[in-house]
Amino acid sequence: MAVGLPTLWILVAGWNHRWIGDDGLIYTRVVRQILAGNGPVYNIGERVETSTGTLWQWLVAAATLPTGMDPATVAVCLGLGLCTAGFALALLGTLALYGRPARVVPLGVLVLLPVQAMWDYATSGLETGLAFCWLGATWWTLVHVGRTGRHLAWTAVLLGLGPLVRPDLALVTGLYAAVLFALVRPGWRRGLSALAAGLALPVGYEIFRAGYYGILVPLPAITKEASWTLWDRGLYYLADFVTPYHLWLPLVLLGALAVPVAAALREAPDGRRALIIAATPVATGLASALFVTKVGGDFMHGRMLLPALFLVLLPGFLVPLTRITASALTALAVWAGACLLIWRPPYKNDGVSFILDEHAGYVGATGQQHPVTQAAHAGRGFLFAREVRRLRAEGEPVVLIEMNYDREVRAFPLSAQHRPAARFAGMEARLGHAGVAIPLDEIAVDYLGLSNPLGAHTQPTVFKKAGHEKPIKRSWVIADYTDPAATDSPAVRAARHALTCGAIAELQDSVRAPLTPGRFWQNLTGAWERTRLRIPADPVAAEREFCVKPAPAATAAEAAAVR
Repeated sequence: MAVGLPTLWILVAGWNHRWIGDDGLIYTRVVRQILAGNGPVYNIGERVETSTGTLWQWLVAAATLPTGMDPATVAVCLGLGLCTAGFALALLGTLALYGRPARVVPLGVLVLLPVQAMWDYATSGLETGLAFCWLGATWWTLVHVGRTGRHLAWTAVLLGLGPLVRPDLALVTGLYAAVLFALVRPGWRRGLSALAAGLALPVGYEIFRAGYYGILVPLPAITKEASWTLWDRGLYYLADFVTPYHLWLPLVLLGALAVPVAAALREAPDGRRALIIAATPVATGLASALFVTKVGGDFMHGRMLLPALFLVLLPGFLVPLTRITASALTALAVWAGACLLIWRPPYKNDGVSFILDEHAGYVGATGQQHPVTQAAHAGRGFLFAREVRRLRAEGEPVVLIEMNYDREVRAFPLSAQHRPAARFAGMEARLGHAGVAIPLDEIAVDYLGLSNPLGAHTQPTVFKKAGHEKPIKRSWVIADYTDPAATDSPAVRAARHALTCGAIAELQDSVRAPLTPGRFWQNLTGAWERTRLRIPADPVAAEREFCVKPAPAATAAEAAAVR
């Protein structure tokens, strides 16, 4: 019952909040491309890794293939199943940490269960459910292998999956592996064997990534500048997660309980080892929260901090029943009741932080309580989607560009270089929605750089909404997807020239040139410099920096033309 009831709770709560959002639809387009035989790409003919969760992308594809279901629905159901399994494994691991006492009380897990963000991201179509499953499995493994020393190689394989679940989980992989090796103390042969087993998959995939995509990290990591330091925005994101639920109350209570619980662990036969194991996820969770705060957080309420909270709470998910822990359970139950009834996150951002309750937003936007299909999102009445349908019906080769969010779109003749492969291209601010509205054999152009290498490598210009700092200037898109015209503005003229120069041209070739053995090697050997490449957002400045000889100056009439 101690394991079953909390697991059932997260299953039911997640199911009642089931949904998929725009970011989840980015995954499903790649899944559809894989199943159509076009490879792990967003657009045919452009090798771009839009999936931050590499393993999640392939799991959804594998689950969709035999079922033939909508990959969005598959992602929702698979994510919920994995999240539920992660909670069960975590609870079993904590139970084993205390030697399976006869009577336990759910303390740490009770902090997670009433938090609405936890219900929301049990699904969403993103890799979060897989992350919880991996965290639960690694905790269970840490408890058992840390004590017995058995199956170290297989444990290393499991830990090595961390960066493939999400790149930032490499932090968990590294710290857990260091603790396990310190506890088990394998000989050098066994240690090297385990190390090789753990590195095989992530290193093998990294070689593929560098050769196939031409960079060392998923493209969104470059777009969102994962190495940034933005403490102000990160602290705001942390406060936005903690404040609505008054999370500091249960965390302070559990922090006070750490002393008597640690004393009980210390008295066990292998007490020192158990204390080290218990401290590991706490330290790892704090480090994870610090990293998320440092890079500026996210725009989805609570999402990026949930794994950190999960880790910090793991050793206290279940604790032996004593007079003290029974009293603590009563206090936590009062807090949980308030959390369930009155303490919820705001449904709209405050106009300053742009941190959103995405679940509520997509329920409202689609008009469905449970938007779990691509059709639910495709049916939204956006101007862009209506124009896509109209222009594709007319059959003229065009690129449709959203000039003003859901207010103005303009169509331009598609360039001859793109026409052999596609008859239509379209760019809007919602990449997932564009990927649903535009067929797989046409081009969905990304406004924010998640699937657009040129946009991802530009320098940031906007610092409002996390992950949305690099809106690409329309002049770059016009230059890339249309033929030269007398009405080209100076910015478009500069962009056309810059696209043929130096590192910018090589960046384009790395994703669009045919993937020959020579191209793979060029991508592989140039991945480090290409990952570091940053381009001025202004085409005129980019031309000045990357082109040895500037393009001919525009005439006065051309300079006055509208972009």
